[in-house]
Amino acid sequence: MLESLVSLTSSPWIYAVVALSVLLDVFLPVLPSGVLVITAATAAAAGSTTATSVAGAADQVPREVPSLLVLALCAATASVLGDLVAYRLARRGGDRFDRAMAKSRRLRTAQARLGTALSRGGGALVVIARFAPAGRSVVSLGAGAAQRKTREFLPWSALAGVAWAGYSVGLGYFGGRWLGASWVGAAVSVLALFAAGAVATFVMRRPAAAARAGAVPAPGPAAPVPEAAPVS
Repeated sequence: MLESLVSLTSSPWIYAVVALSVLLDVFLPVLPSGVLVITAATAAAAGSTTATSVAGAADQVPREVPSLLVLALCAATASVLGDLVAYRLARRGGDRFDRAMAKSRRLRTAQARLGTALSRGGGALVVIARFAPAGRSVVSLGAGAAQRKTREFLPWSALAGVAWAGYSVGLGYFGGRWLGASWVGAAVSVLALFAAGAVATFVMRRPAAAARAGAVPAPGPAAPVPEAAPVS
């Protein structure tokens, strides 16, 4: 499996695989799109890959490595296209799509938590959600279901795609340069990506928690104190 992944990162097909994975993970968040981007960027940091012969001896064989610029452009473009597909489906789905979304317990819970954040956070939430697990899906579908205008959603989606692609490529490249273009460097970079996702999830949930705290009814006015009877 490792040899297959190494061969993929040294092939032009890596761009198509990355783009397809990023495009589809708005509907299937389990796809390892971020891992693929980081692995390809780590291979670019190596400058060459190590080919292992059948006998087990390792020889340095110069191979084509992914272009960081093309890799980032593919990831960012696919991210925006995936967001727009989800946004359009939710916007044109009508009642039938709403019923289908209502069947997903996870999506219902996420929408309830992010409802206040969507109205208060504005476009910044689209950028933050791109780093959170399944956050991209919820925000894109939620923006479409809320009938938000394309010109309000698209610029922030583009900024989110560029930020996420640049961060992922940067993690893979600098992790490979500093820790060596090995599985250790790639693993540390992936952990940094997951850490960013955890922080984004925490930030996204804070407005909803504040809204729930603010929804507690305030105590009513105090009952009037009866006046003391005059002394005769």
